[in-house]
Amino acid sequence: MDLIRGEYRKRGFSEVISPNIYNNKLWKTSGHWQHYAENMFAFDIEKETFALKPMNCPGHCLMFSHRPRSWRELPLRMADFGVLHRNELSGALSGLTRVRRFQQDDAHIFCTPDQIGKEIDAALDFLDHVYGIFGFTFDLKLSTRPEKYLGDIEVWNTAENQLADSLNKFAKPWKENPGDGAFYGPKIDITITDALKRAHQCATIQLDFQLPIRFELNYIADDGEKKRPVIIHRAILGSVERMIAILTESSAGKWPFWISPRQVCIVPVGPSVNDYAEEVQKKLHASGYQAEVDLDAGDTLNKKIRNAQLAQFNFILGKLSLYICLLEIF
Repeated sequence: MDLIRGEYRKRGFSEVISPNIYNNKLWKTSGHWQHYAENMFAFDIEKETFALKPMNCPGHCLMFSHRPRSWRELPLRMADFGVLHRNELSGALSGLTRVRRFQQDDAHIFCTPDQIGKEIDAALDFLDHVYGIFGFTFDLKLSTRPEKYLGDIEVWNTAENQLADSLNKFAKPWKENPGDGAFYGPKIDITITDALKRAHQCATIQLDFQLPIRFELNYIADDGEKKRPVIIHRAILGSVERMIAILTESSAGKWPFWISPRQVCIVPVGPSVNDYAEEVQKKLHASGYQAEVDLDAGDTLNKKIRNAQLAQFNFILGKLSLYICLLEIF
């Protein structure tokens, strides 16, 4: 999440926080209640129905519409790590790869029709950069109009053509996935493969002409007229929980140092240097590193080192006299 936040600052995104619970009137406006209600956790409060949010887009639409917008503000890029809940069938749940409570590196870009191509290109570049850091290769699919959809066929055809143009410009192989788009617009699905050769759909880029219509969103164009924005739904990691599972499988627990939950283990040679070992641990922790110290008096030095190896620490430090000795690096 820190990695993505750093990229947000470079790429012109503003992080926002939206509520976890909304009145179902919002979901009726967005169309989710008609198409997705069975996958939502709903309950009654004061004789009205509320539901936990399964996605962030309707809340971001409210943020966009709370005051008049000018064409000079667009593209407006909102990012949200809000907690999402989806009532998945028990048989579909699987470890961290499919859960009922999760977070996404979710973002929505409100832009003019003329800005779509540039924003899709930037989203694909963002994706390529982040997946390059993790060392992932990926497959691209253009998911087109499903059987149950909102809007006019002409609008769908235009949206699908725009996504196809950006994929062609991206110059990586892609395939069409007929009928697998969201009910509100076509999308680019990105699939990566973990170390066990299992395919996972993580990132997504979706073009949406429907929500701006349903929420009556508009901006004042340079000619003074009100016009509809377009929404681009975009996630790079997708579900953060799912990405953690994939990274765990891919690294076999030997995490790259920058993201490792166990970066440094300090192994003192005996009780006489425990205080100094703890001092070193505190300094490393204060500097932002994930550091631990093994003070178990019942284990030998060799046993402590072996325990740290099995726990997949990137660095194992031993306290010898007045010096710290680096015992092992992955």
